[in-house]
Amino acid sequence: MTDDERAIRQLIDTWLAASKAADTATVLSLMTDDVVFMVAGQKPFGKAAFMAASEGQKNIDIDGKSDILELQVLGDWAFLRTHLEVTVTPKDGSPPMRRAGNTLTILRKETDGRWLLARDANLLMPQQ
Repeated sequence: MTDDERAIRQLIDTWLAASKAADTATVLSLMTDDVVFMVAGQKPFGKAAFMAASEGQKNIDIDGKSDILELQVLGDWAFLRTHLEVTVTPKDGSPPMRRAGNTLTILRKETDGRWLLARDANLLMPQQ
């Protein structure tokens, strides 16, 4: 495994841990300013909309697991395919909501050497 591949895997681990800890600042630091997210049923959105949605998630706990199925580094760009499982548990005692599915993520290596998430297509579906 190359240093770049290790750094990208660490980014994913950090993202999941920060999401679980409700550490929005850390999650935001892992994405480019021009990031674009694509999810079913919504128009593509960027960092500001992601941040606004995160502010509305203070009454939930998030836990997730990401299995990297493919990781390719191509110079200062990389892509990865993952299978992602996310459980969202409302703090009011409502039943947890589970979603799972595939993602396709494009990352960009910045001039300081950090890999950041630049584009993400998320195909999660509700699970029982």
